Amino acid sequence: MTTDARPLAGRVALVAGGTRGGGRGIAVELGAAGATVYVTGRSGNGEHSVLARPETIEQTAEQVTAAGGLGIAVRVDHSRPGEVKSLVDRIGAEQAGRLDILVNSVWGGDPLTDWEHPLWEQDLDTGLRLLRQAVETHVITSRFALPLMVARESGLVVEVTDGNTARYRGTFFYDLAKSAVIRLAVAQAAELKPHGVAAVAITPGFLRSEAVLEHFGVTEANWTDAVAQDPNFAHSETPAYLGRAVAALAADPDIMAKTGRALATWGLYREYGFTDADGTRPDFAAHWAKSLEEQYGPLGDPL
Repeated sequence: MTTDARPLAGRVALVAGGTRGGGRGIAVELGAAGATVYVTGRSGNGEHSVLARPETIEQTAEQVTAAGGLGIAVRVDHSRPGEVKSLVDRIGAEQAGRLDILVNSVWGGDPLTDWEHPLWEQDLDTGLRLLRQAVETHVITSRFALPLMVARESGLVVEVTDGNTARYRGTFFYDLAKSAVIRLAVAQAAELKPHGVAAVAITPGFLRSEAVLEHFGVTEANWTDAVAQDPNFAHSETPAYLGRAVAALAADPDIMAKTGRALATWGLYREYGFTDADGTRPDFAAHWAKSLEEQYGPLGDPL
């Protein structure tokens, strides 16, 4: 039984890469909508990823439960097929074969991204490692998770990316990774459509993740202080905004109409009516068109 306040009650979600940032925002908002959410990543209590950040999957799971859902933290390295298979086997056993929502949000590529050099001057091993971390992890996770959805002939796969157009993202391997993730949604949508399962890609705008706030030397409580450093930051959004977009998609009974598309928070808020955590409705595409297009050109055609 679902209600308008808890449209995802009884649903089961897996948020791969839910430790922090957009993944955490999605996990928590799925919980707020009533879902049981498996939160996975490499940073757990007592053992962190190579990023060495303080956020953990346990913290995210606790926030999911506090929001009204049920958060279950499982430490998983999604580059290791055996660990992913064990995770999906556990979900199948604990949830009677049910998995309604798969969110592929694994990233961890920030320290691997070279923003200064063209391809021919970049370290090849580092660039290929970025692709394995940001793309192969998504493929591995879908490979093992999709059979649960196909068996029930329903579900939604969400591929989290950066940008939903063909615009070049500033550096070779980063651009390739984020564009490839969109193509993963397109390819999965084509294969899953006969089975009643949808797949989409989604991008936030200027995301106020923990790392971005730290970069500017602010917290969520005083984030506007950073606008003096970067005026574009005034149009940023919290991870909750992305999470509410995903929750709205997951609750949409007509989600198959969107399968295969690359979507964005700035388009979905108009359709579904959600707001950011502070009640605003950031629209980074509108800001780009007004203030950045003349300097940088249009965002580009949708992929």
